[in-house]
Amino acid sequence: MGDGARISAAVVGGGIIGLATARRLATLDVDVTVYEKESALAAHQTGHNSGVVHAGLYYTPGSLKAQLCRRGMEMLREFTDERGIPYDECGKLVVALDRSELGRLDAIEARARANGVPGIRRIDAAGIAAIEPHARGVAALHSPRTAITDYVAIARAFADDVVGAGGTVRTGTTVTGLSTVGDRVVVDTDDDTVAHDLVVTCAGLHSDRLARAAGDPVAPRIVPFLGDYRLLRPPAADRVRGLIYPVPDPRYPFLGVHLTRRIDGEVMVGPNAFLAAGREAYDGLGVSWRDLRDAVLWPGFARFAVHNTTAAWRELRTATSSRRFVADAARYVPGLTVDDVRPGPRGIRAQAMNVDGSLEDDFVITGHGRVVHLRNAPSPGATSSMAIAEYVVDAALERLR
Repeated sequence: MGDGARISAAVVGGGIIGLATARRLATLDVDVTVYEKESALAAHQTGHNSGVVHAGLYYTPGSLKAQLCRRGMEMLREFTDERGIPYDECGKLVVALDRSELGRLDAIEARARANGVPGIRRIDAAGIAAIEPHARGVAALHSPRTAITDYVAIARAFADDVVGAGGTVRTGTTVTGLSTVGDRVVVDTDDDTVAHDLVVTCAGLHSDRLARAAGDPVAPRIVPFLGDYRLLRPPAADRVRGLIYPVPDPRYPFLGVHLTRRIDGEVMVGPNAFLAAGREAYDGLGVSWRDLRDAVLWPGFARFAVHNTTAAWRELRTATSSRRFVADAARYVPGLTVDDVRPGPRGIRAQAMNVDGSLEDDFVITGHGRVVHLRNAPSPGATSSMAIAEYVVDAALERLR
């Protein structure tokens, strides 16, 4: 990079975070190229997203999730307003079904207030009925600013801005290797080899493999978890106005079944969570032996399994029985039956797992020199996308100065 020359940067991954990162670079007059292996953008986690814009209730105060979710929500709200992308502050209830859950609800409320979640308030059973007339519980937290949007539309708008600023978006291009040569990072693809001054990888389901190939540590390992959703049929869908969530139970690694209105008017019920047969096995049928081997032979997986047998049994019940799946949702909206649902979409969560079997709870950003890796960005990754991009890009460019 000579004096006066524009910085050349590559972003690996055409999901919402990769495209937000590329957009941030482009707005700072960086010559940016996005490499995406699929023929379309937002084809994986972004395209299998429920569309919730989180307000920051659950996250440990001071964590990257807490900081970047709150800033990301405000940035997304402003961006969607400017671009005419649908954005609906339908609000969320976190519902305690009985008094045994009130202590956990207290803890969530304390976190929400520490994180500065706007408009958060505690309500009783009558308050629940006023917001969600068909929902039931003894108490709840109401987050009126929690919203829903179209993340695929946002990702495409990010890509338009990259191209509009003179950047390049290369779909159908698989990155096969990264290596540092002097003060340049060489990106090998299935088509060619290009050198850049800076590379940021946002590879989602394959983030660990790409990071390891570039010299990063083995841990954390991505373990893919498949989640099934059902969709409520009319008129049952009219019984849910916004988002109805359970109080998180620390005994389980995942949240459990909840009800989510989407921006297109559909109401999703789910998801459950169980080990996927492959990192991209959305149909639940195709098996990737490499992906399964990488998951189950990872030392952390056995430790995770031993400590989560109760959770695994709970998820297996909902995976094998629609009746049990719907019964979980009917605890929050009584009267729902299996006749009220039809099959819905499936998603795969790229969950980073540590060697000790713990699931990585925060965003993980690593790398060295002129390479930055986003190793873990589950929910609220989409909500935080613009803030993650700001955080990563500004720090990376500072290192180049």
